[in-house]
Amino acid sequence: MNAPQERILLVENNPDVSDLIARQTLLPMGYRVEVVGAAAQAIQEAVRFAPDAIIANLNLPGLSGKDLLVALSSQGLDVPVIVVAEKGMEGDVVQAFRLGASDFLYWPVREAEVVSAVERVFKQVRARREREMLARQLKQTNQELQRRVRELTTIFAIGKAVTSITDQRTLFDKIVEGAVYITEADSGWLLLRNERGKAFILSAYRNLPTTVAAKIDQPWDDGISSLVALSGESLSIHGDPLKRFKVSRLGQSILVVPVKVKKEVVGLLVLVRKIPQPFGASNQALLEAVADYASISLVNARLFKAIEERARSLQQAAENSQYNERILDEMLQEVSRLLHLPLLAAKGCLDGLLEGQKGTPTADQVEALRAAQDKLAQAVDVVDSITIQHQADFPAQRSAVDLNDLTRQVISRSQRTAQHGGVALFTELSAKPIMVHANQAQIAKVIEGLLSNAIKFSPQGGQVTVRVDRTNDNQAYVMVQDNGIGIDSRHIPHIFELSHEAAEFATERFGGLGIGLALVKEIVTVHGGKIWVESKPKEGTTFHFTLPSSI
Repeated sequence: MNAPQERILLVENNPDVSDLIARQTLLPMGYRVEVVGAAAQAIQEAVRFAPDAIIANLNLPGLSGKDLLVALSSQGLDVPVIVVAEKGMEGDVVQAFRLGASDFLYWPVREAEVVSAVERVFKQVRARREREMLARQLKQTNQELQRRVRELTTIFAIGKAVTSITDQRTLFDKIVEGAVYITEADSGWLLLRNERGKAFILSAYRNLPTTVAAKIDQPWDDGISSLVALSGESLSIHGDPLKRFKVSRLGQSILVVPVKVKKEVVGLLVLVRKIPQPFGASNQALLEAVADYASISLVNARLFKAIEERARSLQQAAENSQYNERILDEMLQEVSRLLHLPLLAAKGCLDGLLEGQKGTPTADQVEALRAAQDKLAQAVDVVDSITIQHQADFPAQRSAVDLNDLTRQVISRSQRTAQHGGVALFTELSAKPIMVHANQAQIAKVIEGLLSNAIKFSPQGGQVTVRVDRTNDNQAYVMVQDNGIGIDSRHIPHIFELSHEAAEFATERFGGLGIGLALVKEIVTVHGGKIWVESKPKEGTTFHFTLPSSI
């Protein structure tokens, strides 16, 4: 027997024919069979019984079998029809096929022929039904795929908005709009907890009545979101249970999802449908994903706010630091200006006493005067160092400087000190001018500082050589060389540093302050040059520095 029990409508007024076809042939095979005797009755029964196939005699009283085919077609009943005709009715059979008949039987007919014709028709019916089912499934699958594509596209757009939109109002509007779209809701809104209290603020909405939309940026209790805020779990209600809440005036189905930051409910995303169609599990999963994006946007906003506040704090601290540094610099400059002339005057008086301008001093007096002279010289160096440091940080206007002429001037000023120490000065100047674009006073201090150190650290009878030339790459080059006590290799890496180690080394070995060479390097570097040193203990020291040539 056929499991589906296909239904067959037999239209036959001859009891013998209907008995053979229905009772003897089709019913034993498991088919459900209804028998009518006229075409008019068959049309009504076809609507009620909804047969899977019709077997109709062409030679019916009243309306013929061909009239039945026409009537079925006009009623939109697409049912396969097997016509029964007698010998000699071949023309009527052909006309029946033209009117839509599916198969035919000649009477008298055998049971096997009836079964064969019915099976042929039902094979076509089953194939058509299978095609229709596959078409429906394909259509349903396509619709589902399109829905999923819309959902994923919307989720992606929301995620992109979270990372690219900095204006929170615009971002929240995008989030609510996307949530309404992917869940096929009619309206929706976003409530955010006030940071200063527990009330929830209406922060964004979609398709709300004007009376509710007017509450934007104000506390609003929709009557149900507060329950979700307490539980921290999503909630979906539809139909009669929703009528207990005032939000029911906006729709008959609602879905509320909490927005959490570190398990704390900081917001609520609410969607409403006007009809009592419930939101499904997929709708809830999608809305929870959107809520996660809203949470990320809130965290980003907090971080951005903290960064802005930190930046403002650092900016204020930097401005205060610059202001304090400027005050300190001005104070140092003022102290330097006030001390410079008195110190030079005191040093001049000591020099005069040592030269016997006020009478010949005793040996003890000479020793005391020389000690005082050294201390005054150190004080002058400190004052000059402050001035040089200030000029290095804030370079004065530069001009064209000939290093040959500048070196001659420094050598001339240093001759007296060299003679006093028993040191011979030698110069090796270029035949052509060596021009640089520099602050003349600063570069003079560099040469003077290196030359002063070379004289100071040279033994009685020693010599110091100053050379001015060009390098192979056309850089201006100055060398100051002595044959004094030299520098131990462990001190060379730190000799230009303004550090405790460099100061301790200079004070211990040379009686200096340890800041001169650091400032020398600062001036050379500010002018775009380089400086380095070569030295060995007891073999002397050579300082080199280069400056960009202006020619």
